[in-house]
Amino acid sequence: MKETATRKQEAIRRAGPWRSIVLTGMLVWGLSFCFLFAASKQIFEAAAFWPTFVQALPLGLVAGGLYGWARWGHAVLHGVRSRNQLDDEETMGTVKTSAPALVILPPAMLGILGGGQLGSMFTVAAKTMGYGVTVLDPDPDAPAARFADVHLCQAFDDEVALAEMASTCAAVTTEFENVNADSMRWLAARGVPMSPSGDCVAIAQDRIAEKTFINEAGLATAPFLAVHTMADLDGDLSAYLPGILKTARLGYDGKGQIRVKTAEEARAAFASVNAACVLEKMLPLLCEVSVIVTRTRAGEKVCFPVAENEHAGGILDVSIVPARIKSEITERAQAMALQLAEKLNYVGVLAVEFFVLEGDALVINEIAPRPHNSGHYTLDATLTSQFEQQVRAMCGLYPGKTDLVSPVVMLNLLGDVWHEDGSEPNWEILLTAPNAKLHLYGKKEARKGRKMGHYNVLGETADKALQQARAIRETL
Repeated sequence: MKETATRKQEAIRRAGPWRSIVLTGMLVWGLSFCFLFAASKQIFEAAAFWPTFVQALPLGLVAGGLYGWARWGHAVLHGVRSRNQLDDEETMGTVKTSAPALVILPPAMLGILGGGQLGSMFTVAAKTMGYGVTVLDPDPDAPAARFADVHLCQAFDDEVALAEMASTCAAVTTEFENVNADSMRWLAARGVPMSPSGDCVAIAQDRIAEKTFINEAGLATAPFLAVHTMADLDGDLSAYLPGILKTARLGYDGKGQIRVKTAEEARAAFASVNAACVLEKMLPLLCEVSVIVTRTRAGEKVCFPVAENEHAGGILDVSIVPARIKSEITERAQAMALQLAEKLNYVGVLAVEFFVLEGDALVINEIAPRPHNSGHYTLDATLTSQFEQQVRAMCGLYPGKTDLVSPVVMLNLLGDVWHEDGSEPNWEILLTAPNAKLHLYGKKEARKGRKMGHYNVLGETADKALQQARAIRETL
């Protein structure tokens, strides 16, 4: 019942102020007016209550509707509430539920599915704000376990562990999209506020579902073909070639991707993968950028500054902020990211990756329903980090300000930088640079291509920060 009521509330809120006015103003306030009128007439004129109540209905409903409209309009006009906030408040009076506009304050326990570096940085942010943290991760050496109050070392679909989270956590989030979306739905069905929802995560888990949703939201992607069987590659593929065949699920950081130039190569690549894929047209890129959005249950939305991203071997190498693109492209990318978050009815931190094409066209590459590698610069260069935003969104708090305090460059540290004998890189020059900030993830084993940490370099300009960041890497 609780989940059903919450869905009704969200449906009413998304319908906007008119639905709110009708349901709250007419039904709540209008019926109240009729009740008071009938009661007073019964007292002073000995009139029958119910006939008087029914007689007063038309006028009462109209008066209630006008009052609801006046209340909504006055609050918006004078800045007392935003439209989304007031719609939420109005629907609380209409839909009976114990879970609207939930505000969670310290020292409540928060839960996170996944204990890698993103979970670790989330945990530090939550603990700094005074919250407790429970981490569910099957890895006994999960980095987040170093900081968490509780580490449930079980699979993501372990019902005993999930039941413990449901009974002890005030809200639950995730650090990556490849957790079990059904586990998130299981928690939601037991009244646990989830951010994001299992449905949003399920969309991000599957490239076919993801790209289809983005197109249905009125936003552009590269031309793509869903490939479930070899027969899907029998037709004319010229619209998708040369292209990249990507596995529909479980591909990230360049994994599960094969470049193909001809139909024969596409068929051979699909035969080698033997799983659902998308064949995506390769486009002439000027650069790649990303936008990180925070959206709350009440519909408040903010964007971080746009990052310009460079990859090496399919893995993010460098993020440059602010992105060195036209201001018009920056504004358009942020608007598209906000539009997508709204269409998803998203709650939490959402990363949207874009291709900037010749002619300044923008297409969405993919989304991540969580904080993102390209947002790690926010730990040192914005007023609020993406991890604090993750905490704030799941706790029903207004998003923090995202002002950039300095141009910044983030550079990833992969296991390739570690020495063959496993010894650490030379951190001396990096750590003695007063404008460089090192973040290591606490992973025990360094492997090639494995993300072990990153560092941020703040500078007068993005270009100067980039030059210094690359020079520091040469000293490691």
